[in-house]
Formats: sequence, C-alpha cells, structure tokens
Amino acid sequence: MTAKDPRDTRDIRVQGFEPLVTPHEVLTEFPLRDKARETVIGGRRELREALAGQDDRLVIIAGPCSIHDPDAVLEYARRMARLRTQLADRLIIVMRTYFEKPRTTIGWKGFLYDPACDASYDINRGLREARKILLEINELGLPCATEFLDPIVPQYTSDLISWAAIGARTTESQTHRQMASGLSMPVGFKNATDGGLQVALDAMTAATHAHAFLGIDGAGQTSIVRTCGNSDVHIVLRGGNDGPNFTRAHIAFARVALEGATGHPRPILVDCSHANCNGDFHRQAVVFEDALAQAAAGERSILGMMLESHLVEGKQPIGDDLVHGQSITDACIGWEQTSTLLRQCAG
Repeated sequence: MTAKDPRDTRDIRVQGFEPLVTPHEVLTEFPLRDKARETVIGGRRELREALAGQDDRLVIIAGPCSIHDPDAVLEYARRMARLRTQLADRLIIVMRTYFEKPRTTIGWKGFLYDPACDASYDINRGLREARKILLEINELGLPCATEFLDPIVPQYTSDLISWAAIGARTTESQTHRQMASGLSMPVGFKNATDGGLQVALDAMTAATHAHAFLGIDGAGQTSIVRTCGNSDVHIVLRGGNDGPNFTRAHIAFARVALEGATGHPRPILVDCSHANCNGDFHRQAVVFEDALAQAAAGERSILGMMLESHLVEGKQPIGDDLVHGQSITDACIGWEQTSTLLRQCAG
C-alpha cells in the first residue's frame, strides 16, 4: 500500500477504491422476467391487503437467518414453494432471503458483501449472485423478504422483493427511515433492541412522509432521491433486553400504542426468534404457537409470524466442511419442524 502524504486531510484511513458494478449492468445481466414479475406484484398485493384487513390470512415469513449457500437455499425455496401452494387458502407465505447481516461488533456481514465467506469481499460477485438467487426463487412463485441495510442495495434487488424489514439496530436511523419512504414494497420496522416501541412508531411515521436524500440511480450516478412516502408500514415485535414481547399483554400494549400511528387494523408481525425466544432457537415454536393461539382467539392486530428456519436445525461456524443447509449465523429450526408449524397454522 502506498504511503499516505502527511499533508493529506482526507481518506487517510482508506486503503483504496474499486469500481462497483452499476444497478443497470446487474439488472441487464439478470433481467426480471414475466413469472418473477407476477410473483413480486402478487406478493406485494397480498401483503398490502393483509395489512389493510382485506385479507384474513396470516402472513408467514420464514427462511434462513442468512443466505450463504445458493444450492441449499434454492432447495429450501423449492420445498417452501410447494408448501405455499398447498396452504394458499389459509396462509400468505413469503421466504426470508437475507443477504446483509447487521453486526453488533464484527463478523461475517452477509453473502452480498462476502459471498465466498473467506473475507475476500467480492461485492460485485455478491450483488450479481444475490440477484440471480432472488430471480430463481421468484420464478418458483415464491415471494421474497429481506432486510435492507445499505441504502444503495435496493437499486440492485428491490424489484424482486415483496416485503422488507428495517432491523432493530437501524430502525432509529434517519437514513433507513428515508430509504423506507421510497421502497416499493411493504416495510416492517423492528422494535429497538431494548424492547421499546417508540423508535419503531417514530420510524413508521417518518417513512409515510416524503423525503429527499442522497443515493444513486440505476446508472450508479450519485443523486438526490426524492420519495413520496410509504403507507404500507407496520411494526415487528422481536423482544428486547428485558425479554420477550409476544404475550397477550405485550400485544395489547402494542395495539394501543399503535392507535393513531397507523390506520392499519393488522400492524403487528411477531418475530419468533431473537429476544422473543431468549436466544434459544428451539423456543421459536413456543412463540409461534402462542401468537397463533392469540390470532385464533380473535386478536385482529396480529398480521402474522416470522421464523428463522433452514433445511437442518442449529448453526455451524464458517469453515471448509460445512453441513448442507445449516445456518452459519443464528441457529434455525429445521425443515420438518417448519413444515409442521405451518401446517398447524393452516389448520
């Protein structure tokens, strides 16, 4: 690395810059075809109608904590696509396809940034392969959900996403609230890591309004992005430092807090993982069944549930001999339990 000139006052801790493939180049290489387009449009419509109370089906967002192996995730997607078809009269099933991972300190930041899982950070490859995976899943007739972290990323993949999350660490970020105001799909804001709801309520309000901020266009040109606001927003309860927040009392409290903040009758999605399961992936089923029982008893504010699930339960460290279909981030429930829970939910 070339030594820095001691007179420099900018980029003194930057090793270098590399050209980034433009959104237009990636979208041209992996174009949106008719079948995938129909899936995205249909998935977004179903979710909007569920939020508005026009569709009584519960929403289920299930899939790996993170994507690291395209073969495994497509095998999972083929199974989930069949299940979505079988249970379509009772459930709106959307698959988790998370390519970016927030880190508390350091660690693997996700397939988009490091697709080889070896700290090579071939982001251009990650962008291309992430889009390719999303296309293949949508072409199965299975809508996709993701969490957007970097505000540049939606230009590469958002046309393939039916539902987006803004995570607990970024819900308070003005950058992410502004980004959500321009996203083309429904957006769920997670409550803060301390368990508080106000940050998510404020985020929902901010995202419904128009904004102007810095971003890029399809050609990769740095631009002023002007949005018109996103009315399809809701809250995601994921627990907090003080413990879970999915019980009847928590749901009732959230329902009251949401009055005046949203006109939607079903604004609460219950995340069965994270603090709601106290970090024990086995307890996702307990959370899921409790939320299901509340909905069955007439709790209309519950939109649905989110599960972290993969082909094989548990998790594994990144290494040379990875188990096919097992998470390398948070531990997930396995496919058999996932299928059982969804069938139970469908009645």
